[in-house]
Amino acid sequence: MINASLAGLLTGLSLIVAIGSQNAYVLRQGILRSHVLVVVSVCAISDLVLICAGVGGMGVVVSRAGWALELLRWFGVAFLGWYGIGSFRRALRPSGLDATDAPREALPRVIAKAAAFTWLNPHVYIDTLVLHGSIAATYGSARWGFAVGGCLASIIWFAGLGYGARLLGPLLASRRAWQVLDSLIGCTMLAIAAGLAVGGLG
Repeated sequence: MINASLAGLLTGLSLIVAIGSQNAYVLRQGILRSHVLVVVSVCAISDLVLICAGVGGMGVVVSRAGWALELLRWFGVAFLGWYGIGSFRRALRPSGLDATDAPREALPRVIAKAAAFTWLNPHVYIDTLVLHGSIAATYGSARWGFAVGGCLASIIWFAGLGYGARLLGPLLASRRAWQVLDSLIGCTMLAIAAGLAVGGLG
């Protein structure tokens, strides 16, 4: 069981530690210190639900539901494109870009965005439901130990990213730095959107 949990932890970290749309949003909210606990909780709990569903057997169903993943893919393209353009618009408006005086979004809006970055990303279903589910199955009766490790990886990563981001505050004290950050986030979002649109899920 311990070996399975460790394998789940390492697998979870290897899949989640990447510069993606969800991580970029968590990072930005962490730097702004805006609803960090809520954002971390939404992302981590979503991962926990998906990982457990994958280990429980939903991965097989999802892997055969190509039409559902295709639908999510285009919703994801639209959402990421919209958010990427919004990031560029923020970068072009120098007012309110300092970490101390940047405008805070309303809580319902933050929750909706955090959920969208998770549930509208078709790759999350491949990583959690399909990959976690299929790898966990190789551990037989210890598969739930694998799931525990994967869930722990998500909690550690999102909490570390969200609360550790504030250490970057001093580096992002200027408006110019925030312009660069929002530009990079915008490029990341549009690149992922383009990748989904052109390359699909392959």
